[in-house]
Amino acid sequence: MTQISKPKVIQNYEKLTLEIQEQLKLYYPDGYIDNLIEFTNSKGELVSALPFETDEKIYMVRMSVRKAQALVDEDSDYDHDGMLLKKRREEYEDKYSDLDYLFSDND
Repeated sequence: MTQISKPKVIQNYEKLTLEIQEQLKLYYPDGYIDNLIEFTNSKGELVSALPFETDEKIYMVRMSVRKAQALVDEDSDYDHDGMLLKKRREEYEDKYSDLDYLFSDND
């Protein structure tokens, strides 16, 4: 069986679609900081990013620890402890219930 390689996309959080931003919240309900990885990009620079794989693409969402913290702190979907609010989590679960990749590996 031949495995088709998915395109890898390095992108800033602000340039992601609203749907992908919401899916990130659902996939990482306890915030992003503990899930950041570092890798060397094609220019030889060390980059910090949040990995996220969909059925079509592998995203590497560029963000620093400071940016990851600010995104959660400034987002009303998260509580003061940096956890996705139960109400919002349920809404996103209903909205994206048909997307297996959100629910298979991360629970």
